[in-house]
Amino acid sequence: MDIRLTNRLSFKQTRMGVLGAFILGTLLGLIQVTVDYHSEDAAIDEAVQAQINVSLGPASRIAYNIDAELALELVNGLLQAPPVIRAEIIDNNGIALASVSRPMATSRYRVVSDALFKRRRDYSHPLYVEHAPNELLGHLVIEVDTFHQGASFLRRAGLTMLSGFILSLVLSLILMVLFYGMLTKPLVRLINDLLNMKTEGERSRLPCPDGHERDEIGALVEVINRQLQSIDVNMRQKLRAEERLRKYLEELESIVESRTNELQETNAQLRRSNQDLEYSREEALDMARARSAFLANMSHEIRTPINGLLGMIGLTLDSPLNNEQKQQLSIAYDSGKVLVALLNDILDLSKFEAGKLQLERIPFDLGALLEETASLLSQNAGKQDIELTCRIDPRLPGMLLGDPTRIRQIVSNLLSNALKFTEQGHVALTLSLERGGSADQQVRISVSDSGIGIAEEALESIFSPFTQADAHISRRFGGTGLGLALCRSLTDAMGGVLTVTSTLGQGSSFSVLIPLASHDQQPVFAKPTARSVLIWNQSGHLQGQVLNELLRSWGMDCQVMDYQLVSPLPQVPADKDFWLLDSPALAQRLQALEPETPRLLVCSYSRLLSADKAQKLRILQQVAAPPARRRLAEAIDELFGIVRENQPANDNIALPAGQRLLLVEDNAVNQMVAKGMLSRLGYEVDLAEHGEIALNLLEENDYALVLMDCNMPVLDGYETSRRLRADPRWQNLPIIALTANALHEDRQRCQEAGMSDYLAKPFKREDLQAILQRWLSNPSAD
Repeated sequence: MDIRLTNRLSFKQTRMGVLGAFILGTLLGLIQVTVDYHSEDAAIDEAVQAQINVSLGPASRIAYNIDAELALELVNGLLQAPPVIRAEIIDNNGIALASVSRPMATSRYRVVSDALFKRRRDYSHPLYVEHAPNELLGHLVIEVDTFHQGASFLRRAGLTMLSGFILSLVLSLILMVLFYGMLTKPLVRLINDLLNMKTEGERSRLPCPDGHERDEIGALVEVINRQLQSIDVNMRQKLRAEERLRKYLEELESIVESRTNELQETNAQLRRSNQDLEYSREEALDMARARSAFLANMSHEIRTPINGLLGMIGLTLDSPLNNEQKQQLSIAYDSGKVLVALLNDILDLSKFEAGKLQLERIPFDLGALLEETASLLSQNAGKQDIELTCRIDPRLPGMLLGDPTRIRQIVSNLLSNALKFTEQGHVALTLSLERGGSADQQVRISVSDSGIGIAEEALESIFSPFTQADAHISRRFGGTGLGLALCRSLTDAMGGVLTVTSTLGQGSSFSVLIPLASHDQQPVFAKPTARSVLIWNQSGHLQGQVLNELLRSWGMDCQVMDYQLVSPLPQVPADKDFWLLDSPALAQRLQALEPETPRLLVCSYSRLLSADKAQKLRILQQVAAPPARRRLAEAIDELFGIVRENQPANDNIALPAGQRLLLVEDNAVNQMVAKGMLSRLGYEVDLAEHGEIALNLLEENDYALVLMDCNMPVLDGYETSRRLRADPRWQNLPIIALTANALHEDRQRCQEAGMSDYLAKPFKREDLQAILQRWLSNPSAD
């Protein structure tokens, strides 16, 4: 086997050895040259100093005698020295007695010499005589050319470095020969022997090169021989294994052939099964489409009569009635609202199953939303023995981005369940900030109660539609079991987590963790002026602690005074700016104490006092519990006569009366309902049974706004709206859809047809009033 010279080990080892020796020799040579340089540099000064010492005595006497001839003879003698190029004797007046010089030597190596030793060196020594040592006679000046000694140093340095280089070359040749004979030659022989081995007998033993039986090469040969022997054994074992494998392959071929026949039969069955599955899938899709169409149609058909029912009942409730009639109609009205809520829950669940639920992403005040929901449910709860509290984390940002409608659904369902299944005790709504950042917030909404609780084995089943924890719950409390299923579906859709912990007989706690994005816009909410307050809290109630935390976050000095209605009142401090009371009974007991201290009553909506009674009990302000932060802040400032400016506009501002509206509706009952609501709001209303009549009326009259039903005979609301938008006269006319089609695609279809806004049936007069206010006060609103 031919190996290139540069790839052989002997060459590589020689190269490394010579390189090391060359570097070491070069370093030693440089050290030697450096030492020689310093010696030569010092020798120059010593030689010149010796000449000066010899000439110093004669030069002093010459300067003393001012003998110019002897001075010239002396400097000529100094000039005979090869390095000296100028010599002169100067008297004490600076006048030269004698001066001689000659040109400097020239050479191509002079640049190197001048760089090492300088081009010339000047020496000057003062002249004195022994009998007048303090009298300066003059100076002896000598200028030396350093090239004479520099050339000698360069020759020695060149010889030193050249000898080191030659020594390295000789060493490399010697090492190469030695390494070749000791290492490369036996290894090449060993490689050739391995390549030339052919038979098993030759392969079983490899000869060792002479003289290498006990060194590394001999050890290598021994290891190779062992490996060759192992290879022989393995080869014989592999031959036997190949023979067995051949037999196994023959058996396998027969097995594969039989399995192939079975697989072909299985594939035929699988194709038939796939065809059946495809048929079942198409059938399921048809059923899903039919169910969606059925739900949409049933939603429309149910909402239409419910709109008439609730509308008529609402109009009747506004009429003069006796108490019994008003109570009966109120029960019927509330039952109709429950039916609408049930219908909305069923539609929302069907949207989840069909994957058509879409979430909004708009800025909203989450704290205010929870306060409004809690306030509404507290007014409708109808229970006196339940304490409802609402705690908002003071660190919560003002505005967040998300879907407020769906979050309100979750909170409303959880609070409704807690109030329904709690006979006495408390229901606590808590909003806390789990993690805040520059973009995203993790907020946790918790609803805890002291109600009947849920058994541990029923905790998962309660989130299934139409399922409740126990059969007797439906009989005792009512309900369909859709609320929690809808809450979990909405939470999952928003990327949140809904969890529950409960103990049977002790209460439950539902917690919703939702990620929401921050928003730059901040709500208009001013904190009240910081004051000192005494908070009266009935023992065992939570409202006092919630108010204490809120008022302290506003910078107020708070003191909580726990009391019991049947026990004597504790000592009352007299250094507080105002008192915050939690019950009319307490206000009655405190009527005579500290009459000059302003008092604020925070209690349930049903227990709020009339104006006369509140004035008798020295109550200056009243706020329904749980109190909204904005309303509580306004009430505290109003206690001290502070009236806030730039308050948000009231949603129930009266609209301008006498405006003329066009109602396009084919259902006679819905005509009566809508016209009755609009008439009581002060509008003139014209009726049209379908789109063609509406177009004719618009040609004859001017209308401020059109209320348009969608499904009508002759010409429906969609086509009517498209024709109106195509005419330049009515491109900016507000068109409000009044329809029982409540699905998201129905709203989108109305928008595509050119309608300005959307109001689903059944609707309340407040909803109708709000949408009219928005469009009649600002027709260009988006």
